[in-house]
Formats: sequence, structure tokens, C-alpha cells
Amino acid sequence: MDSTPGNKQQLEEAFSIFMQASDHLSQAYQELQQRVVQLTQELAVANGELRSQFLEKEALSERLGLILAALPGGVVVLDSSAAVIEANPAAIAMFGKDILGKKWSDAVRLTRTSTPGEWLSGERRRFSIVSSELGASDGQILMIQDISEAHDMKMRMQRNRRLSAMGEMAASLAHQLRTPLASAMLYTSHLGKADLPQEERTKFADRSLARLRHLEQLIKDMLLFVKGETVGEEDVQVSSLLAELQQVIEPQMKSRGLEFEVKDQSDGAVLKGGSKALNGALLNLLENAMQASNKGGKIELRAWREEDRVHLAVKDEGMGVERELQDRLFEPFFTTRQEGTGLGLAIVRGVVESHGGNIRVRSAAGSGSEFELDLPMKSAPSDSDLLRIELIDE
Repeated sequence: MDSTPGNKQQLEEAFSIFMQASDHLSQAYQELQQRVVQLTQELAVANGELRSQFLEKEALSERLGLILAALPGGVVVLDSSAAVIEANPAAIAMFGKDILGKKWSDAVRLTRTSTPGEWLSGERRRFSIVSSELGASDGQILMIQDISEAHDMKMRMQRNRRLSAMGEMAASLAHQLRTPLASAMLYTSHLGKADLPQEERTKFADRSLARLRHLEQLIKDMLLFVKGETVGEEDVQVSSLLAELQQVIEPQMKSRGLEFEVKDQSDGAVLKGGSKALNGALLNLLENAMQASNKGGKIELRAWREEDRVHLAVKDEGMGVERELQDRLFEPFFTTRQEGTGLGLAIVRGVVESHGGNIRVRSAAGSGSEFELDLPMKSAPSDSDLLRIELIDE
């Protein structure tokens, strides 16, 4: 064996290098152990936090489930194909268990009403339905309320209000019936005179007939007011409604020396309701405008759209109404005309309210009046609307 000093030195250098590497490896191993301990601790903390979050979410999910089950209103979840994937107990009680797994339009048969967001099932049950998108899942959630009893109560309250008004105005009604009846009896009594000239006889007969017609109109208005307006299910084209009114009222305007103008800016708008009732309400306003106008005056009938609302206005240049009397215009039996029944504007208000609308009056003494009807348009199908899930619209 060669044990020269050079070989010995090389061995010593190699051993020294080995020892240094060993020290480095030992140090790295210790650092790695410390890192593993640290990561284990961090993992334990993270697992604890995740478990805590999981338990919180599980508890939240349980609470939400209990709330959902306890809700009096129905909640239905639809997938992207409009199939029912979930329904709370209230919804199942409304529509039955069979709706689960079926397309909403196949499982539930609903008919749109004239009130936006309200639907009929059969003839009696009425539902309010609000739809919300579920975001990325492309589904929908329906929140459903059975408002049948509330709707029936509303109808009863409206009827009771009309009956209450009739009771409060009984004395006024008796007076209004007595006056034209007494006049008709007086005129009729003259007809029995044998020596009455034919000209006078004709005059008394015409006056008597006029009083009896006034009585007939008063009774008709009374019955219409007490009965109230039932909203129809017709599609009422606003343009057609204006054209019909123009055809009826324009000859009367000309015979009175009045200028009549129709401005149709309805842009094809359609109302849902009763064409006869709406026609009668507007005709009433136009007749009132004629009564208030002097020869040479102008009366305007205008229609225009604002988003999902239609506005119909009757404007005249007549005598107007004093501010302190405007609040009473729609009261039953209140009238500023001697020949009026006092029920016309009350009936108009009933028609407008039954169609889900409002009526406003703008007037000043000596400056004319404008009555504006604000009515909801018939709802149209939309991809973002409830109709996207194919509810029946008959």
C-alpha cells in the first residue's frame, strides 16, 4: 500500500469534504424536521378552521332548511330546462308532490290575470309569483303566495265600501229621486187638461219624458255603482278604443260647436280588461267635458305610453273646478251640475281601480280640467320574465 504523504493528504481532504457534506445534510434534515412540524401545526390549524367553517355552514344549512320548511309561502327551484328540482312543503301543499322532476309548465296549469304577477289556478285559487334568476346555474327560483283569501277579502271590502257609501247617501238619493219624479208628475198632470193647446201638450210631454229619463239614468248609475266593475279578460287595443270613442262622440261635439282632437301616441299598446267598461269610463269623462265647455271650446282625448303603463287623458277648456272641491269629485252623489247624478266619476274611479290603475285630476276655476287615467299594460312574454318557464297565458 502506497502511503506516500500525497495520498494521505488527499484522503484527509476527502474525509474533510465528506464531514462537511454530512454536517450540511444533518443541518438540512433538522431544518426539514422543523418545517414538517411547523407545516403539521399549520395544517392542524387549517383543518380546525375548515371543520369550524363546515360546522357553521352545516348549521346554517340546517337553519335555512328549517326556515324554508316553515315558510308559509311556496318556494320552487327550477333547473335550466325549467324542471322542478326542489320545492318546500308549502309549495308541495299548493301543487302536490307530483311537480318534482316535471317541467313547471306541465306540472302546474296557471292562467295570467290582468294584475301583473298574479295567476289563476282553475277558477278560484289565485297566486302571486315572483321569479329570480339563479346566476351561473341558469335556473330560477319561484316565490309563490296563495292570495286567494286576500283577493276575496279585497273584493268584499270594495263591495262593503260601496254599500256603506250608499247607506250614507240615502238621504241625498231620496232627494235626487224626489225632485225629477215630482217634476214628471207635475208635467204629466197638465196633460190631462182637455183645453190644453197641442203645442203646450207636446212641451209638457217632452219635459215629463226628460225627467223620467233622468230617473232611469240615476237608477242605472246606482245599480252600476253598487254592483261594481268586473275586470274582463279581453285584449283592448288602445288605438281601437280611441277610434271607437271618436266615432261615437265626434258628432255630438260638432253639434255643440266644439272642437275635438284625438292624439294617439299609444304605440300599439294593449290593455287587459273590459273594453266596454273602459269605453264607458272615457265616454263619461268626455260627456262631462262637453257639459263644462262653451261653444267654440276645444276638447282633447290623448293616449301615450310610459314603459309598461298607458296614460289616457281627457282635457277641456271649460269652467274648471275649484281646488277645494276637487277632492270630492269622486265621492258618490257629489255633483257640481244640477242635472248630474253624482255617480259618474265614482263609477269611473271604480273602473280604473278594477283595472289596477289610478286616476288624477288637474283643474283650476276658469281654466279647464284634465282627467288622466294611468293603467298597466298587458304583460308581454320576455326571456327574463316568468313566462320563460311557459306558464299558460289564455
